[in-house]
Amino acid sequence: MKVAIAGAGAVGRAIARELLLSEHDVTLFERDPDHIVPTSVDGATWIHADACELEDLERAGLQTFDVMVAATGDDKANLVVSLLATTEFAVSRVVARVNDPRNEWLFNDDWGVDVAVSTPRMLASLVEEAVSIGDLVRLMTFRQGQANLVELTLPDDTPLAGKAVRRLQLPRDVALVAIIRGKRVIVPEADDALEGGDELVFIAPEEAEAPLHEAMRLPV
Repeated sequence: MKVAIAGAGAVGRAIARELLLSEHDVTLFERDPDHIVPTSVDGATWIHADACELEDLERAGLQTFDVMVAATGDDKANLVVSLLATTEFAVSRVVARVNDPRNEWLFNDDWGVDVAVSTPRMLASLVEEAVSIGDLVRLMTFRQGQANLVELTLPDDTPLAGKAVRRLQLPRDVALVAIIRGKRVIVPEADDALEGGDELVFIAPEEAEAPLHEAMRLPV
């Protein structure tokens, strides 16, 4: 996969290193020449360019990339990068960093954003996930509310213990994508039985979250 990252600060470089470990083709765009340090991310391509400038993106051939990651420390810049990547270069996937949670409402399809990543919100969600038993916790939003990644930890005395996945009466358009049990990550199959303490990870539209929560409280 060919990935462009706008912003070669600490966040952009960290993302690049992780993607390189998975053998993706990574290019970092950085407008400040003092921040261009190729030895800090071995294996990445570095381009001295302003990712908010159409001409710079054209010279870099952004239309050949599969993913754009807008990872600068400026929300306005990340929105502009996202919009250009989507509307001018038809990049198929755009992920944008949200620095100020108050701006999160702007990071939607109107600005070309497929996935908005808000570090404060993610940290808050992980805190909730760590302490919430029996409650649905939203971990991430895809396509700005069209689908959410949500987690629910079953209480030890859940009435669902011993029930097979196929017997779960999940709301429409909800999918159980993983069961985390201790150190194991289980890709659920129809005959897998649930246990108390299981962390269940779902993909669900927002309107299905309340019905999902109720469904997981009741025996099936």
